[in-house]
Amino acid sequence: MSESLRFRVVEEAFKKKAVEVPTPKERPSEYFAKYVFTRQKMYKYLPADVYERLIDVIDNGTRLDRSIADAVAEGMKKWATEMGVTHYTHWFQPLTEGTAEKHDAFVEHDGKGGMVEKFSGKLLVQQEPDASSFPNGGIRNTFEARGYSAWDPTSPVFIIDDTLCIPTIFIAYTGEALDYKAPLLRSLHAVDKAATAVCRLFYPDVNKVTCNLGWEQEYFLVDEGLYSARPDLMLTGRTLMGHESAKNQQMDDHYFGTIPDRVQAFMKDLEIQALELGIPCKTRHNEVAPNQFELAPIYEECNLAIDHNMLLMSLMKKVARKHGFRVLLHEKPFDGINGSGKHNNWSLLADNGTLLHAPGKTPEENLRFVTFIVETLMAVHRHNGLLKASIMSATNAHRLGGNEAPPAIISSFLGKQLSELLDHIEKADKDELFNLKGKQGMKLDIPQIPELIIDNTDRNRTSPFAFTGNRFEFRAIGSEANSASAMIALNAAVAEALDNFRLKVDGLVAKGEDTVSAIIDVLRDDIRTCKPIRFDGNGYSDEWVEEAARRGLDTERSCPVVFERYLDEQSITMFESTKVMNRKELEARNEVKWETYVKKVQIEARVLGDLSMNHIIPVSTHYQSQLIRNVQAMKAIFDNDKAERLSSRNMKLIEEIAERTGRIEAFVDELTNARRIANRIDSIHQRAISYHDTVEPKMEAIRYEIDHLEMIVEDGLWTLPKYREMLFIR
Repeated sequence: MSESLRFRVVEEAFKKKAVEVPTPKERPSEYFAKYVFTRQKMYKYLPADVYERLIDVIDNGTRLDRSIADAVAEGMKKWATEMGVTHYTHWFQPLTEGTAEKHDAFVEHDGKGGMVEKFSGKLLVQQEPDASSFPNGGIRNTFEARGYSAWDPTSPVFIIDDTLCIPTIFIAYTGEALDYKAPLLRSLHAVDKAATAVCRLFYPDVNKVTCNLGWEQEYFLVDEGLYSARPDLMLTGRTLMGHESAKNQQMDDHYFGTIPDRVQAFMKDLEIQALELGIPCKTRHNEVAPNQFELAPIYEECNLAIDHNMLLMSLMKKVARKHGFRVLLHEKPFDGINGSGKHNNWSLLADNGTLLHAPGKTPEENLRFVTFIVETLMAVHRHNGLLKASIMSATNAHRLGGNEAPPAIISSFLGKQLSELLDHIEKADKDELFNLKGKQGMKLDIPQIPELIIDNTDRNRTSPFAFTGNRFEFRAIGSEANSASAMIALNAAVAEALDNFRLKVDGLVAKGEDTVSAIIDVLRDDIRTCKPIRFDGNGYSDEWVEEAARRGLDTERSCPVVFERYLDEQSITMFESTKVMNRKELEARNEVKWETYVKKVQIEARVLGDLSMNHIIPVSTHYQSQLIRNVQAMKAIFDNDKAERLSSRNMKLIEEIAERTGRIEAFVDELTNARRIANRIDSIHQRAISYHDTVEPKMEAIRYEIDHLEMIVEDGLWTLPKYREMLFIR
């Protein structure tokens, strides 16, 4: 990229104006879910009996009767074709962190030499995509391409452009899950079953517990021209080099600041299209880092919320290009400023309307509240390493542990009021907690908790798993991740904890103990057991790392090693006992995780080596040559002493450039050799560890030298757009 071209790209970026977005004539409530086959549309396009049976499947989890599939498919097709749809696809979530789709037209031979629009129940319910190239962790050989996608009726179909998208699971011919949705649905069933059983200790009429999720999506925007001029951004999603801008986020002036016009137009366009697809967008704002923003919807049922988040990330990329932007979902696209996460606000809701993690108005209701808080903590304590593994990735590893993201240690913040309540239950004598008063029943000495507990506890931004009044906020998920990974592990762990709780309570009751007394006995024991996971202090401090290790929490930071927690015996036992995943599926997923890690680091290493040798060193030596000619000219004009004095600065620069480019070249050779050695390791597990231990450190060493060269090479010669040019949208 020549000097004039780089400056022209920057200049054009700063001159861009906001794209005008027409404002819909209707209110958002009127065009919300315009392109979704909602219940209202089901009622209109399906026969009454078919509608009732389909709603029973959606609401109560009854098995789909294939006898109604043809009628459902016909109603869907009629609605879709009226909306201009010509194709359909099974939309699924393979182990690639993205989504997949294969489009087929609504056409079949009519037997008379023509064609007819047709869509059968068989095509709606199940398909057999050729999926041999999707990650499978050795479950299938490449020549065994058969995999099945099956309709998930609990997530409504929707329209993108001219295609009807049908959310589905994706499984192997042998039955193992090859996606995120299948184990997510199993985990939701497991937590529903376990939570319902515990709920009935307090509310005998409860028949179902739903998991709710409200995600908050952080992202960066960068001008498309500048993005295209940075090969590292294009190929890896992050900048592999680049010196910090003199001004970045230190003034805190971007956070909640006025949204730039171009970004406002993008956000407006995105929200309109998202609302039309039934994504209930609620909040938008500037985030802490320059060019960083956030979008958050109203909470939804967990499965639907995750589908909507995956859909939104795809939609964001499409809409951004219309406005001359590229969306960056990498967790750490720029060094020296905050990275992006995806905060998952998780809660459980009983079908009697009780939010199970919310305090009640009576001591008895608060006993229920304490029960679900404590058993959630038990799950997080027992499986803190696994929960970290569920959110760990090659990209998120750059963000976790920095002083702007949750640390790489899973702990839970409860706040002073709730912590004191648990301490009271733990330490008080049992006779002080409750007293039997004849037919009046049990009088519990559990302090009354104000309904506004949400306002009586501060937020702890350093806590990866914080209680926020009526829910827990899992803050460690990566920006580009599929949240299903974290929700699968969390739901399964909570289901196991609730199952264990109910078994222990039932055991005490069987021995003649009163139910409330048994609940308190088990709670007191569990409060003591899970106490190490409770931490209200500064999660960024070095002291916490040492303290966490003393408490027995997982403090490992190596991404490939963290993945090993999936194969701990207690993890396998938990997943199998809750019927979420079996050993074979877990082993396969870890193979995929290690392989993905290796490929991502490998691509980054190759890109960095290429840029170093073909951009950085040539530009630096070209500038060095200019300096050498200047020194030579000085000596030709001035006497030796004066020439030496006047050219001393240039001589230092010449020497520094020579030393740094020499080190870069040597480091690139070492990097290449480290990759070659790692690639010869047969075990993908050990290969991933080798990439982490031997390849990544050399990349950091190369970056250190390049970033210093950027500060001394003449600005006009530097070929790559700099941070100060990319990070401030006008």
